[in-house]
Amino acid sequence: MARHPFFFDGGEELTTLGAAWFVSYSWYNKVDKTHTNWKKVSTYNNRISTYNRTQSYHTYWLKQIIHMNENNLDKNTIGLRGYEVIEMANKLLE
Repeated sequence: MARHPFFFDGGEELTTLGAAWFVSYSWYNKVDKTHTNWKKVSTYNNRISTYNRTQSYHTYWLKQIIHMNENNLDKNTIGLRGYEVIEMANKLLE
């Protein structure tokens, strides 16, 4: 899978996580413990470490993600549609 860098604060870390993965894991953490799409990648333990280390960026990243292209977000490997990622990010910001 190609790496799509994000050119904003903390973007390198979000690139490591993946925007869809970040939203999925945030959803699991804050809304629904039964949501496990984030586990569909073998590197999720490493990503959790990055997630925990970058908490100061999380709200900012969610605000960036809601403006991302749905078609690009569709390219994730965790089974979420781009529009779902954006909807989840919006709800996480509420």
